[in-house]
Amino acid sequence: MKATTISSIMLAVAVLVTGCHKAEDKPGMGPAQEAGKAIDDAGAKAAAETREAAANANAAAQQAGENAKVAADRAGEKVQQAGAEVRQESHEAAQNVKEGAKDATAATGRGLERAGEKLQQAGK
Repeated sequence: MKATTISSIMLAVAVLVTGCHKAEDKPGMGPAQEAGKAIDDAGAKAAAETREAAANANAAAQQAGENAKVAADRAGEKVQQAGAEVRQESHEAAQNVKEGAKDATAATGRGLERAGEKLQQAGK
C-alpha cells in the first residue's frame, strides 16, 4: 500500500475513534487535532519500535559474527593439531617400514647364506 493510503486510513480511524465532538479532557483540541496527535503518537511508537528492532538485529548479528570467529579459530586449531598428528603417524610408519626392510634384508641374507651352505655341501 502507498504511504498516503495508510495515512488516510489511520486518519479516518483516529477521527472515528475520537468522534466529532470536542474532547472534554483536552480543552481546545478538536477531532482533527486529536486524530493528528494519534497519528503522530502511532508514528513515534512505530519509529521507536523500529529503532529497537534494528538495534536488536545489529546486536544479534555482531554476536553471530563473534561466534563464527570463535568457531573458525577452534576449527583452525583442530586442523593444525590433526596435521601434526598425521605428520607424527607418517614418521612412525616410515620408521616401521625401515625396520621391516632391515628385518627382511637380514632374513633374506640368512636365507642366502643357508642356500649357499647347502650348495657347498652338495658340491662336496
